[in-house]
Amino acid sequence: VQLVESGGGLVQAGGFLRLSCAASGSTFSIIAMGWYRQAPEKQRELVASISSDGGSTNYADSVKGRCTISRGVAGNTMYLRMNSPKPEDTAVYYCKSVDSRGHEYWGQGTQVTVSS
Repeated sequence: VQLVESGGGLVQAGGFLRLSCAASGSTFSIIAMGWYRQAPEKQRELVASISSDGGSTNYADSVKGRCTISRGVAGNTMYLRMNSPKPEDTAVYYCKSVDSRGHEYWGQGTQVTVSS
């Protein structure tokens, strides 16, 4: 499975951002996907996750109520929409998938910088 993120960049606090993750390869084996982020000198943390059918989602407390994770109709894409981003949301955002054998796959990451 290969994952490619897009949609990062510089955004203004109070605006919104939308990240996309395109999956290719053995996508039929994916059972869950998620967005993680890593700020400078901090550990990588979960932002949100979603099941393969989109029926189950989970959000970090820090973004709950501001973020929506979703899957594309074909199931090969995943999105993250964040409303009212804050400077503390500045980080590299990574897409992750897990397949039925428990293998994890990561994208290369996309930088999000929120200006105040």
